[in-house]
Amino acid sequence: MSATTSPSPTRRSKPSAGAIKAFIASVTGTSLEYYDFAIYSVASALVFPKIFFPTNDETTGLLLSFSAFAVGYLARPIGGVVFGRLGDKIGRKNVLVITLILIGTATVLIGALPDYHTIGIGATIILVLLRLAQGIGVGGEWGGAVLLSSEYANPNKRGFWSSAAQIGPPAGNLLANGALAVLAAVMSNGAFIAWGWRVAFLSSAILVAFGLVIRLKLEETPVFKAIEATGERPKAPIKEVLTTQFRPLLAAALCRICPDVLYALFTVFVAVYATKELGMTTGNVLGAVLVGSAFQLFLIPAAGAVTDRFNRRLVYGITAAATAVYIPLFFLMIQSRSVLVLTVGVVIGLGLHAFMYGPQAAFITEQFPARLRYAGSSLAYTVAGVVGGAVAPLIFTALYAATGNWILIAAYLLVTAVVTIIGLALGRDPEPDEDLRLLAEASA
Repeated sequence: MSATTSPSPTRRSKPSAGAIKAFIASVTGTSLEYYDFAIYSVASALVFPKIFFPTNDETTGLLLSFSAFAVGYLARPIGGVVFGRLGDKIGRKNVLVITLILIGTATVLIGALPDYHTIGIGATIILVLLRLAQGIGVGGEWGGAVLLSSEYANPNKRGFWSSAAQIGPPAGNLLANGALAVLAAVMSNGAFIAWGWRVAFLSSAILVAFGLVIRLKLEETPVFKAIEATGERPKAPIKEVLTTQFRPLLAAALCRICPDVLYALFTVFVAVYATKELGMTTGNVLGAVLVGSAFQLFLIPAAGAVTDRFNRRLVYGITAAATAVYIPLFFLMIQSRSVLVLTVGVVIGLGLHAFMYGPQAAFITEQFPARLRYAGSSLAYTVAGVVGGAVAPLIFTALYAATGNWILIAAYLLVTAVVTIIGLALGRDPEPDEDLRLLAEASA
């Protein structure tokens, strides 16, 4: 794998004001939306089994809760198809406003939802439907957020600029875990389970309003304007991706598997394992995830920038291989039951995730021509989420329940690392001249 091409003297060396605004809008918008998604993730492990899925068996309640958690991922392809098509037809900005409203509304309604003991099975059904809406919104959000920042900037620095959308999940996770950790610290466990968790969900209304103000002030990306000006907008982008872009679609989807599963391990399942197997507190786990997420805020854009200088696929692949080696070491480390060791272990694990997730957006979007980027990227991202992050907590819990140890969990991560490396091998290196050609044709 050769190094990526260096920028020529004729290409922009300094980012424009529009690029900086788009980067900020992408970071803030995805952070707010993933805050909504993340508080559900944490609550699905710590709260929802007790109030929406009460059973006589704790493991069964946890599995039911994680099944509802998976619905958010299963719904993502719907959002990818619906909003991916719209994003290539009506523009990136308009779709991003719609997805922000959809996710925010669903999250606020979850915060106001009566529990199982109040309205019975109706509470569970409504929760799943609202989780479905969250997933559809996130499925349409990601592709647009990536293109919003990357299509304003120098295409030779796509790794860094595309990472804006990738900062959203750890930033949202940081906000979500921070809010829940503060609530859990200032009130009794009974009060937190009864009503305290709802505060984090209801607060989403304020965050979404803030995100809307930022996004509504943005203009459409220069690349999409160029596609409009040259008459290259596709009539049926999803159909065209499926019929003409199969290998790029497969490569982009497979590269997602390992980082998705790894993230689920360190942000969802670690809470279960550390509290039940090691006897650590919820606060210990939330604190470790908070520190790891804080490091990711810097590591993700740094990783994207590194892959602008060195071959993106090579850096990504080396990190996937390192992940397979690290997981057994992590589980051996935390047997000491030390809070410090747990925190260091989570930081390293999320650091490995950052070095795959940071360049992931650029790699995925580079697999598709500009006129099909929103549809192709969204479809690959969301379909991969179904077989990656969606089922990962369920598989972790089932493997742990069946064996009582972590060995098969480590084997599971090994398989996902191999799958991701295969996806990278099938992919292509960037072709930044395509965007420059479009912009030149549109201005001619």
